[in-house]
Amino acid sequence: MALTKDRYSYRVTWSEADQEYVGLCAEFPSLSWLATTHEAALKGIRKQVGAIVKDMQGNGEVPPPPIAMRTFSGKFMVRVPPEVHRKLALKAAENGISLNRLASAKLAE
Repeated sequence: MALTKDRYSYRVTWSEADQEYVGLCAEFPSLSWLATTHEAALKGIRKQVGAIVKDMQGNGEVPPPPIAMRTFSGKFMVRVPPEVHRKLALKAAENGISLNRLASAKLAE
């Protein structure tokens, strides 16, 4: 399956340090594109990602899959100090919910 630059996750934000907009791509965290307008930053990062993907494919490399195309199990492990674990377990018990439900609600905030 051919990956296209349009399926990647882009974001444009203001860079106070550069006094310009910066275009970013979540799947390529080392790339960025500075421009004077929001639209130009988005266009620039999309073009840059497209060139990188084309180059990678031309060299037989596999570009990272777009986040939107990945599947997620809904499970991941988080390590916390024992005292935090105890505090969360107590809070869950006091609220009559499972620790998983409490953690999920807090992560969704």
